[in-house]
Amino acid sequence: MEKIGAGVIGMTAVGVATTVLAVCCIQSAQGTTAAASTSAAPRAVVRVDQVGYTSGEAKQAYLMTSASASKASFRVRDASGKEVLSGKVGASTGGWNSTYKAVHTLDLSRLTEPGDYRVEVFGPVSATSPQFHIAPADELFGKLIQDNVRFFQAQRDGANVVPTELRRKPSHLADRQATVYDTPAYDADEKVLLAPLKPVDGPVDVSGGWNDAGDFLKFTHTASYSTASLLLAQRAMPVGGKELAAESRHGLDWLDKMWDDESRTLYVQVGLGKGDTDDGSGKIRSDHDIWRLPEADDALQVKPGDPNYLIKHRPVFRAAPPGKQISPNLAGRVAATFALAAQLDAADNPDRAHAELEKAAHIYELANTAPGDQLVTAFPHGFYPEASWQDDMEFGASELALAGQALGDNRAADWIKQAGHWANQYINSDTKGTLGLGDVSALAHADLAKLLNYGAPNTEVTSSQLVADLKRQLDDGSSRAARDPFRAGAVYTDFDSVPHTFGLAATAQLYHRVTGDSRYDAFATQQRNWTLGANAWGSSFVIGAGTTFPHCPEHQAANLAGDLDGEGDILLGGVVNGPNAAAKLKDLNSFPAMRKCPTNQGNPFAAFDGRGSGYMDHVGAWQTVESADDFTATALLAFTLSTSTPQNAEANTK
Repeated sequence: MEKIGAGVIGMTAVGVATTVLAVCCIQSAQGTTAAASTSAAPRAVVRVDQVGYTSGEAKQAYLMTSASASKASFRVRDASGKEVLSGKVGASTGGWNSTYKAVHTLDLSRLTEPGDYRVEVFGPVSATSPQFHIAPADELFGKLIQDNVRFFQAQRDGANVVPTELRRKPSHLADRQATVYDTPAYDADEKVLLAPLKPVDGPVDVSGGWNDAGDFLKFTHTASYSTASLLLAQRAMPVGGKELAAESRHGLDWLDKMWDDESRTLYVQVGLGKGDTDDGSGKIRSDHDIWRLPEADDALQVKPGDPNYLIKHRPVFRAAPPGKQISPNLAGRVAATFALAAQLDAADNPDRAHAELEKAAHIYELANTAPGDQLVTAFPHGFYPEASWQDDMEFGASELALAGQALGDNRAADWIKQAGHWANQYINSDTKGTLGLGDVSALAHADLAKLLNYGAPNTEVTSSQLVADLKRQLDDGSSRAARDPFRAGAVYTDFDSVPHTFGLAATAQLYHRVTGDSRYDAFATQQRNWTLGANAWGSSFVIGAGTTFPHCPEHQAANLAGDLDGEGDILLGGVVNGPNAAAKLKDLNSFPAMRKCPTNQGNPFAAFDGRGSGYMDHVGAWQTVESADDFTATALLAFTLSTSTPQNAEANTK
């Protein structure tokens, strides 16, 4: 089933024009058609990683030309204009589209001196690259990590917000007294509620946390993945990182509210993304039906029966009734998140660590390991479809074991055996994927392999089998990259190509740490390069990174409170979906309150669409420029692993 996207807003929804303080002027928000570029495409362009490269890594740039440029040459100039490197344009890696019939590699690996540079191509064609840097890894990626953390600060909900560049204000304070409703039932297309929502419990305090994406829904599914990724990054950081630690704790504090340890209840969602009903009760307006700042919801004057009632008094949904079994994907990853927190707290705050370990164990024990056809992720399920769950259980058990070892808990050995069981089940399943929101096997394998390499008890899986599955994921990506002119390992005619690419980069780093084998390091670099500008569109897909990046993300707070020119007050560090199937960009979202972005007509990136893929920087293009928590968390982890060298990599000998 096609992933609808992180918090996608319906393409033909009822729009409600809003200000910061009020909601008014109900109108119809009609989809608009993406316009073609009105400017002529240049004959040749050079694509580089606009953030830069480290001194010792392999470095590639790409020349896109309208004809073969095999006789062309290039030179690299430093900031003073001095030529510091020259060479011949490399062989073509293939054609891209009808305009750019050849893509050539430019090998910059001999460039090792720190500084700022540009590439100039001359000969049959001429072109100049954007500026890029050569710098140590911590200098190169440190700001990116800080900006990723800044994005999570901008995503905060509740009373404890951080103003950031978007001047955030407390929002959704009614979540402190939220009503719990029974599982919503949707029609087969997941567009219409089959019956009004039925209250079953409450009030509960589910305030805080992060808005999931460009909307204001909150999901345990994505928040647990994001928090776990931040905790893993925090664990990998060689020193400090107070803001990262604070953001990890902010995510964990909200998950603590979503888990009621006393009644053994896991809440999975705050807010309603689809709300129409056909039972004559009238329109139920949902989060995706309006465009506003989040604090506008608090200003609504509503009572039960009002179409906007569930905008202010947001419903809460459970994974299962109190004490009943929980969908194993949720049980595993939420348990892993609490167990990771216990590991980090074990030395300095053992009391809190023990409490976190017990919560993790309770959640893990409730996993339904004989689930039906559909796992619980979000309501409706199509927002975040997921097929695998054994990887989540392996992840949960592995982190429980590591936390147990850190705290001297005698259950650690049994958790290792359980992790081995679920790893074996995953490896032999038909739902294997690569690192991202829907598949956490790479994270689980890396930590379980570490446990097994340190002499853990016999399990149903060996360290070599775990390494082989990490290699399977990287080989899948490498195989795709070998056929792609820009060496991208993800499928960018589908949703979420950028976070999947960051996932491959992170997996390559994890593989190096587990094995001591650097064979995929160059592949990891290529994936990072692609996300930061060495791609057909010449755009970084991290807001604020490089010289060309998304200026118009589909993000309500950024659109209504930030600058629209990509300068000043922007959604720093947010990672967007990236390229998608070009056919999916025919219809764009539009709401009366949406500020126009870009202000000019046309799509300057259209000239660089190719091989069925397209990219558009337009506030209505949720398909390519909606930023999301899980996207950004994966990038942050990849940058962190690239920053911290694998000094403690364990060689796989078994």
